[in-house]
Amino acid sequence: MKISLRLAAAAFLLGAVPAAASAQASAPRTGNPAPAAAAPAPVQQELPAAPQTEPLPAAPSTISDPAVATIADGPPSNAQVLQSTVARTAPTPSIGQPDGRMGFQDQVTPIGEEAAWFHDVILVPLIVAISLLVLVLLLWVIVRYRRSANPIPSRTSHNTLIEVIWTLLPVLILVAIAVPSIKLLANQYSPPKADLTVKVTGNQWYWTYSYPDNGDFEIVSNALSDKDADARGEPRQLAVDERMVVPVGATVKLIVTSADVIHSWGIPAFWVKMDAVPGRLNETWFKTDRPGVYYGVCFELCGARHGYMPIAVEVLPPAQFAAWVRSKGGTLPSEVRPTSSDSTQASPLGNATPGADALTNTAGSGATETTPDLGDNRIVDVTTSAPVSTQGTANSRRGGSQ
Repeated sequence: MKISLRLAAAAFLLGAVPAAASAQASAPRTGNPAPAAAAPAPVQQELPAAPQTEPLPAAPSTISDPAVATIADGPPSNAQVLQSTVARTAPTPSIGQPDGRMGFQDQVTPIGEEAAWFHDVILVPLIVAISLLVLVLLLWVIVRYRRSANPIPSRTSHNTLIEVIWTLLPVLILVAIAVPSIKLLANQYSPPKADLTVKVTGNQWYWTYSYPDNGDFEIVSNALSDKDADARGEPRQLAVDERMVVPVGATVKLIVTSADVIHSWGIPAFWVKMDAVPGRLNETWFKTDRPGVYYGVCFELCGARHGYMPIAVEVLPPAQFAAWVRSKGGTLPSEVRPTSSDSTQASPLGNATPGADALTNTAGSGATETTPDLGDNRIVDVTTSAPVSTQGTANSRRGGSQ
């Protein structure tokens, strides 16, 4: 019995030792939490580097990507604008675009403000007053002179007071409308001296803008899809890929025409609308002191895609406008354009020597390299017949005899 107990104890001890060894060997892999906590440590050391690398591609994307390109408040550098497809300003909600309100959009031009005042202060009160007066008179006549109240109708045919009233009152109303209306028309069709001229050409179905004062470069403006407009944060069916850009505070003269059918260019916030007629040059103008983006549409039914011919005008500070012009390959009127080396250098009229003969460009006697010496035969008899060239008569049916 004792021997069996000793053998059992020895077997137990022999089995416990390998179990403890295996537990100690497996403890670093499963049981010890310290290495597990230390394992993510290299990742935590790399995390601070991520915020330093993420903004690097984002900064150029705000310039090179036209979907998110934005001009800051300050004037950008030429390099920033040159890297951008379009100098884009984010539109302001409810400014320069429809927002569901009743009435006109907020006007940003002097003509627009005057027209809005004329509408709100003169026309609407007069219309309301006339409508209420006519309504009251109709109701009074219906009630006062109904058949049940007047079985015997009145035979009154003339009333001097009523005739004077209905003659003078319309005249006074027309005068109240005509005076501010004529003043508004005079201001609208008597523009100040233009600071910038833009030629607007309507096409089926897009707009073309030419800048003759800035090197005569041209841009083509097409409507954006709803997806692209939403990506740029612009209203659908009003956003375009290339906006017409003008400087703030400048008097802009528009020369409006068409290349195919009748179109109509207009911006409601500018109080501008002008028909684009093929073969005709119509003029209008606007001036705004508020930078921003303003939208319009073609106001003439011009074909199948008439509803997809929007207009977008971007008003920028002068420095940003100048950078935009250079980015499109244009020039500014203040910039001196280089002249050709052989256009005036060898001209005797453009580079005459002071005190020289006006005809020969010589100081005294002797001819220059550019002006031959005519001698005493400086006056040519114009009555003599000029020699007739026979060059090419052999090959021309309009030449000599066949």
